[in-house]
Amino acid sequence: METRDELLLAHKGTAIGIITKDSSPEEKFQNETLRPILKFQNDLFIEVFKNYAIKQKGVFFTLSPEKKMHYIENTIQRDIKFRNSLKGIVIGMFTVTEYKEYILNSSNLNKRMMNLLIERIKSQIQLYESVERNAV
Repeated sequence: METRDELLLAHKGTAIGIITKDSSPEEKFQNETLRPILKFQNDLFIEVFKNYAIKQKGVFFTLSPEKKMHYIENTIQRDIKFRNSLKGIVIGMFTVTEYKEYILNSSNLNKRMMNLLIERIKSQIQLYESVERNAV
């Protein structure tokens, strides 16, 4: 029987991005762990953000594209409960070894995680169009 860590590693896939011998530990963790998890969990992140936006009275859906970008960034940076929820979705996909590595430098890795997630959500803004028509 496969262990939890073996199953997680099998589903996450390989590193995304370039890793060299000169890569910092944070950059290596970002490309080997964070990027594959964010890609694997992408559909969930999109639905979580849609739900958040709807629960915030749907204001997001009435904004111009430029203001939507700012809203995404602002929300993830300033709403601590929401950000912690997003972090939990990522951390829950760590192996025990990855978690032990993460806690050694969680502050810097959290910044990387949130920046990657912000860019991922912003780059898929077109996926919110069907919700917009229903929310307004």
